[in-house]
Amino acid sequence: MSVVSRPVAAHTPMAFVQAVLQAYAERGRDPSGALLKAQITPTNLANPDLRVGASAFERLCAAAMQELDDEALGWFSRRLPWGSYGLLARASTGAPTLGVALARWCRHHGLLTDDVRLTLAVARGVATLSIEERRLPPALREFALLSLLRNAHGLACWWIDSRIPLAEAVFPFAAPAHADAYARMFPGPTRFGAARAALRFDAGYLQLPLRRDDAALDLMLRRALALMVLPYRHDRLLVERVRQLLASGGAHTAESVAAQLAVSARTLHRALRAEGASLQVLKDEARRARATELLLRTRRPVKQVAHEAGFRSDKAFIRAFRAWTGHTPDELRRQAE
Repeated sequence: MSVVSRPVAAHTPMAFVQAVLQAYAERGRDPSGALLKAQITPTNLANPDLRVGASAFERLCAAAMQELDDEALGWFSRRLPWGSYGLLARASTGAPTLGVALARWCRHHGLLTDDVRLTLAVARGVATLSIEERRLPPALREFALLSLLRNAHGLACWWIDSRIPLAEAVFPFAAPAHADAYARMFPGPTRFGAARAALRFDAGYLQLPLRRDDAALDLMLRRALALMVLPYRHDRLLVERVRQLLASGGAHTAESVAAQLAVSARTLHRALRAEGASLQVLKDEARRARATELLLRTRRPVKQVAHEAGFRSDKAFIRAFRAWTGHTPDELRRQAE
């Protein structure tokens, strides 16, 4: 049975399959062997609206990269021989943090080709990984840009073993007919018509240490293309991001917190459990920190402190504060005098 006959699991646009076949055409090579491995038939190719499954597309790309000996699949003015991106990843895997690793990856990519220039910049707490185009073939431009960004994002997630939600993914072309597919490729809002292709995300992820070594890299490189579709569920910066939201004060529900993080409430609870935390515990931490600060730094009445810490009554606040600290709010103030 053909993989592409299962529409529930098929999300990759036929336009991307055609981009791979374009690489064969430019080299005067026959793609029939790669198409057979991917179980993509001539009938499938004739339907531009058809989608193929992730595993089928992975097999097609792997076969093409090896047969053409070009991991860039015709994007650049010179081939990137099989293994080029593996060497690129290996050169950065020993970095102390994701920020250092990504900066090295961008810099070393320039040694492979000068047809594009990748840069990593940070401003106002937002990291931006962008692509400056110099020479890209028009027929392969879209596929090249999205593949480069997906490769970088997938590798970054793999390095720190964490989901990295995107503030946005932007592209310098009009929305294509298959624009809906971008929602599955990039975990966050997508915008078209930008000045250049880029990913933006919380710069806090750049401070996280790499959790992979050379042995793990060897295993990963056996199926490196899987990084393009690997759905990381846990988020190693999530706890800190939730703490920051809760520290802003006010009443917070699972739904409101999840909405601000662009995830569902169910995903939020599951991700926090994976990090050994819970929303209630983090809310209690934020309330306790806020209440303690107000009690020690101001002379506001306990009832007002209770309200500003998110409690509906001072009695509920006093009970909770005693459970947290072993003291009442008034006792804490007297001890601090």
